[in-house]
Amino acid sequence: MDNSSSHNTRNGADFEALFDNAPMGILVTNFDGAIITINRFALGQFGYESADELLGKNVELLIPHRYRNAHTNHHETYFRNPETRPMGIGRELFAVKKDGTEIPVEISLSFYSVDDTNSVIAFITDISVRKRAEEQIRLANLQLENKVTERTEELSNVIRKLEEQVKQTNEKDVLLQKTNKYLNNLLSHAGAMITVVDKDGIIQLFNSDSEKQLGYSSDEVIGKKKPLIFHDTSQLKSRSEKITKEWGRKINPDMQVFTSKADTGNAYTDEWIYIKKNGSRFPVSLTVTSLKDEQNNIIGHMGIAFDITERKRNEENLRIALDKEKELSELKSRFVSMASHEFRTPLSTILSSAYLIEKYKEGSDQQKREKHLQRIISSVNMLTDTLNDFLSVGKIEEGKIQVRLSEFNLRDLVITTAADLKNSLRKSQKIRYEHDGDTMVTLDPSLFKHILQNLISNASKFSPEKSPIEIRTECNKGRIILKVKDYGIGISKEDQKHLMNRFFRGANAGNIQGTGLGLHIISKYAELMNGTVRCESELEKGTEFAITFNTKTGVYEKNTID
Repeated sequence: MDNSSSHNTRNGADFEALFDNAPMGILVTNFDGAIITINRFALGQFGYESADELLGKNVELLIPHRYRNAHTNHHETYFRNPETRPMGIGRELFAVKKDGTEIPVEISLSFYSVDDTNSVIAFITDISVRKRAEEQIRLANLQLENKVTERTEELSNVIRKLEEQVKQTNEKDVLLQKTNKYLNNLLSHAGAMITVVDKDGIIQLFNSDSEKQLGYSSDEVIGKKKPLIFHDTSQLKSRSEKITKEWGRKINPDMQVFTSKADTGNAYTDEWIYIKKNGSRFPVSLTVTSLKDEQNNIIGHMGIAFDITERKRNEENLRIALDKEKELSELKSRFVSMASHEFRTPLSTILSSAYLIEKYKEGSDQQKREKHLQRIISSVNMLTDTLNDFLSVGKIEEGKIQVRLSEFNLRDLVITTAADLKNSLRKSQKIRYEHDGDTMVTLDPSLFKHILQNLISNASKFSPEKSPIEIRTECNKGRIILKVKDYGIGISKEDQKHLMNRFFRGANAGNIQGTGLGLHIISKYAELMNGTVRCESELEKGTEFAITFNTKTGVYEKNTID
């Protein structure tokens, strides 16, 4: 009994450590809203140093005053119809830290009931970084729009002055002389690439910012080139096809792409890729306006372009951040759903067994007490495995898994690992082990052991009692191969296509316990060690997983681990 109690205590400590180190804020409240438990991550989110500062306090301590009345109503409504769901759909949520500052958050709720005691689990994500990124993008876009409007207005005013002074002629040389005279100073300090073309599309003005950013001198382009040299022909073609489809008439992939919309009387703004003289490319926001004489005849066009490389970089960073947050949010939601399902059974088992142990007497009922202690140990191990899977996935997603290569005896590691799992196998299942080749290999022993444990666990769970589990390792010619074979329910051809996806479970898995994360973790760990995973399976006949590691490492050994 002493050994079982010690094992139970150790597993309980493991469970508590995993909960306290979960990569998200988690707190649990009772029906009255009092905080029952809170993990270390959540304490950091709210600026508290010790859980004692919050335990027993109402969760409304973490809610801004202006929302507390509404929260009370939502709290009562939730307990009338509890379910796993995100909190605050359609509105922004805020939490208040110990120092009084507020942070934007996303919260998912999960409900569980044990012995008629109702509790709510809240999973909390601080979204301050995302909110700041969104605000930066909004301000950057607003600043660019204001800059375009300001520059366009300045240049339009100058053009109007020019029109008044060229009333007696439409000659191109007069237009150019006056344009250069009045715009020279403005164009030199515009902070934008400005190009003026005549009605034939030939460049007549090319400001200093255009020279600096595009790499052409004014002498190279003025009177000689069209702005088409700054554009990719494939992009011109796709834009012309788009406008042709919109307008129902042919628009050529040349200057018409720019002038057709500008000539309707409105400035035309769009994003383009500019090509420098050296061939390098960068994104711009280009606004094109038509230039007219006093009779309202179009005599040319002006283009104002701003380099939006930084904006695009920020947008891409935001997109990546949002995709990552979405992915983590989905992972969190699946965790909430999975935790609600996977934790309920072992928690109920632990509580009921603990209650019965208390009732049994230490002498005559010792056998019954031992039976329920084993049930508790098994349930705690199940919870520990589930949390380990989620923590492993979290570390993989964050890139925190480090490969630590070392030389070890492969045969000894497999035998030891299989022996450790002996008590977790189904009734009368046995492991048969064969090894061929060198025994000393160089891999990460911890990651390899995790892979092997997962494969053995799966083989046992999905196979009938008394069936064998066969393990084979090979080390030859720079390759290490691990094979684990069972004679269980098998995997359909269709399901084999999705085996390595997170949370995927085969259609025939039924009520067999599992998170659907094991094979995903195996594939990622194998990949980190330059390994590939292969599966061969047939329904009702069994499955074999083979993992091949390409590395530098025959004697034939055969073992059965009973």
